[in-house]
Amino acid sequence: MVDTTTQGGAGEGIRTLPFPVEHSVGGVGMQVGPMGPLGARGADRTWPADAPLDRVHRIDFHVVMLFDDGPVRHMIDFAEHRATAGDLLWIRPGQVHRFSRSSRYRGTVLTMQPGFLPRATVEATGLYRYDLPPLLHPDEAQLAGLRAALTYLQREYDDGGAGGTLPVSLHTAVLRHSLTAFLLRLAHLAASSEEASRREAGTAFTLFRDAVEEDFATNHSVSAYADALGYSRRTLVRAVRAATGETPKGFIDKRVVLEAKRLLAHTDLPIGRVGVAVGFPDAANFSKFFQLHTGHTPVAFRAELR
Repeated sequence: MVDTTTQGGAGEGIRTLPFPVEHSVGGVGMQVGPMGPLGARGADRTWPADAPLDRVHRIDFHVVMLFDDGPVRHMIDFAEHRATAGDLLWIRPGQVHRFSRSSRYRGTVLTMQPGFLPRATVEATGLYRYDLPPLLHPDEAQLAGLRAALTYLQREYDDGGAGGTLPVSLHTAVLRHSLTAFLLRLAHLAASSEEASRREAGTAFTLFRDAVEEDFATNHSVSAYADALGYSRRTLVRAVRAATGETPKGFIDKRVVLEAKRLLAHTDLPIGRVGVAVGFPDAANFSKFFQLHTGHTPVAFRAELR
């Protein structure tokens, strides 16, 4: 298996690991089994043995990890997530992530190649809903359903290959149906978690969050957002503090910093153009802003990833 790096655009300078079809039972576009070192089924099976998994890298496939132990700290898109036993972590294609050598990865891991499922199933299961939370906390009943579906999927997966009871075509079809059943449960959990988050946050914050997501590259003004949404600045401050514990300005800046990090990590754009892309026409002002919020200059941050 050969890792890839996209040249001249997204992914420049950061390692992208492809889905290892050659290691799948029967050569199908998915794998499921117990976690091995750093979360893989074994570093020689799901990731290349020499892959620096404790450094940031990307994958071009889906990974779902169901943990039997914890705590596990795992970075996705520059945000650290803390998972415990019974939690699930869903990493989607293209996201930057990093395993933690100080964490014990125990449980079951599912990996899936884009294109393994038909389009209708992809849409129904929200496979590319990057707005949904990657860390999921199912309740007891939800966890039981997910474990049962995953156990059945693993049993069908292990029935493939030369000693399987079904021909390859039927085995693949059974896997697709079994995988769909698991992903529908997972998607329902993710959507429920997002809906609960929205209810807790309240309408004012939800509207503010959506507006920031749409305009953060050009609008960094709390007053401008308040005016556009029809709220007083004080109302917006209360809503954002209740939902996130931070100020509206802090929320905006956090989103700008995340986008800047993504551009610095994924692209080879000059620092000045990265600044322009997140609303800083002046490169010096962008560098000061980025260093204030990260403790690193844009140049130093990019250098750490190369």
